[in-house]
Amino acid sequence: MATILRMPEVLANATEAVVSTWTIGVGDSFSVGDTIAEVETEKALVDLPAEQDGVLGRILAKPGDSTLVGAPIAVLILAGETEADIDALLGSSAVATAAPVPEATPVPEATPVPEATPTLESEPTGGDRLFISPIARLRARDNGVDITTIRGTGPNGRIVRVDVEDAIIARSVAPGSVSTASPVPTPNGAGYTAIPHTGMRKAIARRLTESKSTVPHFYLTTDCRVDALLAVRAQANEFSPTRLSVNDFVVKSVAAAFADVPDANVTWTDTHLRRWDAVDIAVAVATDGGLLTPVVRGVGSKTLSEVSQTITELVERARAGRLRQDELEGGSFAVTNLGMYGTTEFSAILNPPQSGILAIGAAKPQPVVVDGEIVVATVMRCTLSVDHRAIDGALAAQWLAAFTARIENPISILI
Repeated sequence: MATILRMPEVLANATEAVVSTWTIGVGDSFSVGDTIAEVETEKALVDLPAEQDGVLGRILAKPGDSTLVGAPIAVLILAGETEADIDALLGSSAVATAAPVPEATPVPEATPVPEATPTLESEPTGGDRLFISPIARLRARDNGVDITTIRGTGPNGRIVRVDVEDAIIARSVAPGSVSTASPVPTPNGAGYTAIPHTGMRKAIARRLTESKSTVPHFYLTTDCRVDALLAVRAQANEFSPTRLSVNDFVVKSVAAAFADVPDANVTWTDTHLRRWDAVDIAVAVATDGGLLTPVVRGVGSKTLSEVSQTITELVERARAGRLRQDELEGGSFAVTNLGMYGTTEFSAILNPPQSGILAIGAAKPQPVVVDGEIVVATVMRCTLSVDHRAIDGALAAQWLAAFTARIENPISILI
């Protein structure tokens, strides 16, 4: 019989999501486990698999529409069922009261529903194809922004959410313009510009507030001499299929340190500690919309080149908004690097349930004492943030010493 497909809670505590693409068209059949749609959350794309065999009878949530969790997004039918069966289901009180239906639903019977097309594209009146993400399209529509006037900064000129936000802000400062992002006077005469929060920014704020207020952080700092690492990296790049970065060496050294101190590879739960067999490390990636932390799985079993290739791919897809939800989940540890900006030292906030995050500063020449003599060495300062519920100070210090030894002797991570 005909059934309603509802927007799932693809991200914990999310209240809405966007259907990015219907991967099948109306009238197409599918089997259990087939992906029938891609759903865009605050940070990732999630495949929506079929839970039973059937046919896509009618689409209720158009690509790009923001839909409440639990709201109907499609009608699924069995072979032989008709439009009358769909209309009967949509007209039933059970469907009407179960969950709110977005404004774009249902599609009237008199209006044929075309097969789904990729939502990264639209066809402006000039005939030139335009690429735009679903979230960006939604923001533009809600704020009355003409997307044909926006220059995309994403891959292949794709318009991403930050481009629309910039257009909204630019319009607010234009003469005679009206915008949700506009200068606001204050009692003391100073002004400011109100920039609406994006879904990702809200998610980041929620997660970091939760972490800082509920997880007892403590911090340890080490200075690593990296002259040997820089020399090995220069030699390795002559043969590596991908260009190795200092961060690649850091991530691989983190995994090696967990091999040296396996008791530190744990995460906290309310009933027990989980000590992990593999080393899965989240890598912080700055994107136009905010910070993402995709996870590199099984770092200990990967070669340095494989780690580099995996990170490069994850970074590219993170900045293009093409990460899957499962790629943002898990991991017991994270690495964040601001050294490329010249930052010497900083402390990072944990991303629960991960028990540690290593903040990497810039590698800079400075005087150090070696065998009683002052010499110049390239030093990189690293600060470890730790969840004290899972890891005590002595254990964290042992791990940080192991990391320092590995990073200062980079050959050890290559053999």
